[in-house]
Amino acid sequence: MSDMRIGGLASGMDIDKMVNDLMKAERMPLQKMEQDQKWMTWKRDAYREMNTSLFNLDQMALDLKMSDTFQSKSTSSSNSAAVTATANTTATEGNYNIQVERLATAAINVSDSGISKPDGEQIDPDKSLSSQADKFKNPIEYGEFEIVTYNEDGNPNDPLTVNVTEDMSLNDVLGEISDSDIGVRAFYNTESDKVVLERTETGNFNQDSSRFLGAEIGFNGQTASFLSDTLQVKNGNYNDAEGKWELNEDGGQDAKFTYNNALTIETHNNQYNLNGVTFNFHNTTATSDPDVYNNVKVSVTNNTDHAVEKITKFVEKYNEVIEKVNGKLTEDRYRDYKPLTDKQKEEMDENEIELWNEKAKSGLLRSDSILSNSLYDMRSAWYGNVDTGSKFSQVAEVGIETTSNYLDGGKLTIDEDKLRNAINEDPEAVQKLFNNDVEGESRGILNRLEDSLQGVRDRISERAGKGGQTLQQYTMGRRLDDLNDRISAFEDRLVQVEDRYWSQFTEMEKAIQRMNSQSNYLMQQFG
Repeated sequence: MSDMRIGGLASGMDIDKMVNDLMKAERMPLQKMEQDQKWMTWKRDAYREMNTSLFNLDQMALDLKMSDTFQSKSTSSSNSAAVTATANTTATEGNYNIQVERLATAAINVSDSGISKPDGEQIDPDKSLSSQADKFKNPIEYGEFEIVTYNEDGNPNDPLTVNVTEDMSLNDVLGEISDSDIGVRAFYNTESDKVVLERTETGNFNQDSSRFLGAEIGFNGQTASFLSDTLQVKNGNYNDAEGKWELNEDGGQDAKFTYNNALTIETHNNQYNLNGVTFNFHNTTATSDPDVYNNVKVSVTNNTDHAVEKITKFVEKYNEVIEKVNGKLTEDRYRDYKPLTDKQKEEMDENEIELWNEKAKSGLLRSDSILSNSLYDMRSAWYGNVDTGSKFSQVAEVGIETTSNYLDGGKLTIDEDKLRNAINEDPEAVQKLFNNDVEGESRGILNRLEDSLQGVRDRISERAGKGGQTLQQYTMGRRLDDLNDRISAFEDRLVQVEDRYWSQFTEMEKAIQRMNSQSNYLMQQFG
């Protein structure tokens, strides 16, 4: 750039305007490159938008391929207050009779009586034991005690040892029990003034009465005096009449039920799985006769509604994508509406810019070969025959066909009754028609559709890239990168051209100034 620009002082001309007008002409190639850059960026983004739609359709196809889509089972119960059930895809259709004689319960042991002095202030479980000593009915027995529980095999778990100290609160002691992994919940109930120890699992795990009288929450009252004396939680009580110790703990029993009037089963939990059916027990089926139990009939059937709903949603999504692709392929192109440069936007208001861009962005993917070929491939996936080994070999045979209006571009319609009947008749064949991950004529429709979707998505990614990729990693990116370099180089050239114009006009102004000086001198000499 010249050190000094003289703007028409000698000539009287508007040099600024003249240079700006000249530079407008010089910038015309730059404007064309900037418009090409914007157009290519829009087109790249339009490709990526289509790729997102195709990806979402691909994900729905993956979900539809799950086995539970076509072989999902539904259950019903003649007495859901007592027995309910769920069934997986391996469950056999049919009816099952269930009699529930006993529910599983969790073992629980509660203080025999209130642990505070009856005529004094109730203890505060959050304060230290030493500060509450005069409020406990019985002396506080400090030191260690041990609790034992049992696992599924009836073997003892690793025992929990709790060391009771003066600075601990009652809730601290009970919290150590609850937070351990022995499966016992411990808490103090202020209303009853009692401590509760309760197994977190139902069932009878300790079936050996020689171990803590068969207790699920086992402890020795003589060595666990804090539990048995201070908190009045007894492992057992001595029956003078019988002359023996009896378990103080309640619950801890297994559920007991009879399956199809033939098989009696006991289980730790209030549920049991048989042949793919999980039975859940909520109440017994006892009658007024203690030896008689009612049958609850549980029915397992194919859940055709589940399959029809999933297929319908997928077809709706497929039609949505088809409509979107067709819309892009046939969208009008307004060639007179070029992308606006920043300088052009400065001369327009926001509404004008928005309306202009709407026209300028139209037709970005008009007649695009990648999208056109993808539509053909997707249609072919639906129309092809599939060797399923049954009478269902085409989607038309299960109620899925193209619409009669050719302008729809290959959209699909569903005859739900026909589809439902086909699934009821042969769910495995319908599943194989849609999903059969093999090569050749037995390949399922969804597998073929996924192949075509993957192919078109790969071609789009190769051309338009993905988010996070550099410009050098895809075709349009490399062209954009080249265009960016050309724009940068051209902008540098424009600076040089503008400097040259100013240099030339400045020299002209200096020459005119010299001529004016000489003319004035001559006029003075002849004056």
